[in-house]
Amino acid sequence: MSDFALPIVLGIALAAATGFRVFLPMLIVSAAAYTGHLPLDNSFGTPAALIMLSAAAVAEIIAYYIPVVDNLLDSLATPAAFIAGTVVSAAVMTDVPPMVKWTAAVIAGGGLAGLTQGLTSALRAHSTVLTGGLGNPIIATVELGGALLMSFLALMVPAAAVALIVLFLWLAIRLVFLGVHSKNRTQ
Repeated sequence: MSDFALPIVLGIALAAATGFRVFLPMLIVSAAAYTGHLPLDNSFGTPAALIMLSAAAVAEIIAYYIPVVDNLLDSLATPAAFIAGTVVSAAVMTDVPPMVKWTAAVIAGGGLAGLTQGLTSALRAHSTVLTGGLGNPIIATVELGGALLMSFLALMVPAAAVALIVLFLWLAIRLVFLGVHSKNRTQ
């Protein structure tokens, strides 16, 4: 089972990164596969995949800096993050038996991507209410940095990436509940 641990941890860490930005981690995986740094079973590493994922990643990054669009995008990104987290985590689990691969990809990969996206959406919603949307570009920048950091860290040190996502989730949950608690106290 230890032969399966590294690809599963890598998949989970990359899936968490898709919770910050759906397309950027997939682009990084595609580039790593294209350059031969990451062997994959599928067509992630093709020139067509690189072009499509590049365009989608740039559009997504820009859209999160546009007021109102960022909140609308969150409603689409949550189910998309679940799917992307499942796909990217399954893609890197090349030597894992199919039953283990798809169970881990759907439950851990998709679930963690959806949880990460859900928490960042909640933080953005709180920011919109508390700052009238003026704080949202800061959240967008942190999410962008999180997607980049998690993706590269996952490729280099997957266990550290998982530890970092656990820390992020703990912090985000505290911030969301702190915001809800302080909002309830003021009412």
